[in-house]
Amino acid sequence: MESINAILSTASTWAWGPAMLILLLGTGVYLTIRLKFLPLRNLFYAFSLLWKRRTSKEEGDISPFGALMTAMSATVGTGNIAGVAAALFIGGPGAIFWMWMTALVGMATKYGEAVLAVKYREVDDQGCHVGGPMYYIKNGMGEKWKPLAFAFAMFGTIAAFGIGNMVQANAVAGAMESAFEINNQVTGLVLMVLVGLVLFGGIKRIAHTATALVPIMAVLYITVALYILIMHADALPAAFATIIESAFTGSAAAGGFAGAGIILAIQFGVARGVFSNEAGMGTAPIAHAAAKTNNPVEQGHIAMLGTFIDTIILCTMTALVIMVTGVWTSGETGSPLTALAFTTGLDSQIGAVVVAIGLAIFAFTTLLGWSYYGEKCAEYIAGTKVITGYRILWVIAVFAGAALSDYFNTVLILADVLNALMAIPNLIALLVLSPIIIKLSQEKFK
Repeated sequence: MESINAILSTASTWAWGPAMLILLLGTGVYLTIRLKFLPLRNLFYAFSLLWKRRTSKEEGDISPFGALMTAMSATVGTGNIAGVAAALFIGGPGAIFWMWMTALVGMATKYGEAVLAVKYREVDDQGCHVGGPMYYIKNGMGEKWKPLAFAFAMFGTIAAFGIGNMVQANAVAGAMESAFEINNQVTGLVLMVLVGLVLFGGIKRIAHTATALVPIMAVLYITVALYILIMHADALPAAFATIIESAFTGSAAAGGFAGAGIILAIQFGVARGVFSNEAGMGTAPIAHAAAKTNNPVEQGHIAMLGTFIDTIILCTMTALVIMVTGVWTSGETGSPLTALAFTTGLDSQIGAVVVAIGLAIFAFTTLLGWSYYGEKCAEYIAGTKVITGYRILWVIAVFAGAALSDYFNTVLILADVLNALMAIPNLIALLVLSPIIIKLSQEKFK
C-alpha cells in the first residue's frame, strides 16, 4: 500500500504542478479580461438576481436559487474548514492571498461554466434536464471532441466516490468521534440512512435539503467567526498585513510552523482554493443545468456567487480566525487547527463543538451534491439505466468512508489526481467556447 501511495503522491504532485495551476489561473484571468471584469462589475446585480430568481416557472427541474444551493452543498465542505487550515500550515499566511486571487478570477470561470451548461443542456429519457462539461463539449464543440466529453464523464464518475463521498464521510465520522465520542461505524450507518433518504428522491429532494441546510449552517458559522473577529479586532490589521506580505516574501519559521516560500504559498493557495470552490473543475455546471431558466447569462451570474460566498466569505472567516487567535504557529493542521482557533477565540470548548457540527453538516451536504454530479456523469456514459445502481453503490461507499480508515490516505490522494484530470477537459472547453460565452453576455447587456 505504501508503494501505491508513493506512486499516487507523485502523480498528484505532477497533476497539481505549475502547468495545472497556470491553466486554471490562466483560464480565469483570460475570461475575466475578455468579459471586461463582468463578475466583479455585476456582483450586486448577481445578488439581486438571487432574490428575484428564488422561484421560476421556466424550463428546468429546480429553481435557480435551488441550483445554486445544490452546487454550494457540494463546494461548501471540508475545504472551508480543514482545507484552509492545511493551506495555512503548509503554505503559510501567503497562501490565503493566493486563495483570494484564485476565487476572484474563478468567478469568471464559474460564470462561463454555468452559461454553457444552460446553453447546451439536454432533456434525458426521464424528462430531467441534464448538462455540464460533457454536454457542452459534445453539443458545443462537435463530434470530434466527444472523446474529451467521455473522459470528463469517466473521471467524474470515479472521482465522485473519492472527494465527494469517502473523504466527506470520513470527515463527518472524525468530527463526531472527536466532539461527541460517537463510534465511526455508528456514524457510518446513520449517514447511510440519511443520505439514502435524500438521494433516492432525486435532484428535487437534494435541492430542497441543500436549500434548508446550507444557508442555516453558513450563517451560523459566519456569525460565530465574526464574533471572534470582533473580540480580536485589534489583531485584524496585523493579520491582513501578514497575509499580504507573506504572499510575496514567503513565511519565516515560527513556533510549530516550519516556514514556507512563495512557491508553496502560491501552490497551496491555488490548489486549496480550487478544492474549496471547484471553479474550473466542471462540477457546479452540472447542478446549474437543472435550473428552471431560459437565460444562460442570468444563471451564470447566480453561479459565480457560489465561488464568492465559498472562498471570499467562508474560507476567509476560517483563515482570519486562525490568524487573529495566533494558533497558526501551534503546529496543528487541518480541522484540529480550526477547532483550536475557535476554542481559543471563544475561550470555551463550544468552539470545537461549532467546528465539529459545521464540518459534519457541510460534509453531509457535500455527499448529496457530489452524488448528483457522479450520477449525471455515469448517466452520460451508460444512460439512465445506471442511476439506481449508482445510488445504491454511493450509499454503500458512504459507510465504507466513515467506518474504514486503513485506505483513507490512498482514496484522498487518488481523489486529488482525478480532480485534476476532470479539470483539464473542462478548461479546454471553456477556452474553445469562450467566444460563445462572450457573445451571449454581450447580447444580454447590449
